[in-house]
Amino acid sequence: MLNELMLYFYLKIKTMEINWIIIGIVVAVAIVLIVLTTKRNQKEKKKLTDLLNNDFKKPDEDEPDFDNNNASER
Repeated sequence: MLNELMLYFYLKIKTMEINWIIIGIVVAVAIVLIVLTTKRNQKEKKKLTDLLNNDFKKPDEDEPDFDNNNASER
């Protein structure tokens, strides 16, 4: 009976150690994924900001306005 009780507690403790190791690995992987996702998001945010800041059409002042020239000549 004592041997069975000792075996039960030994297995229980061994199982708890395995669970903590697995939980630690899962938490570490989750932290790494969060950090990588945050860094990637910051890079994409910078690219989008640059794109939106430089994505306006500059006015073309060199092109003649043919409609107004034709109307004034008549």
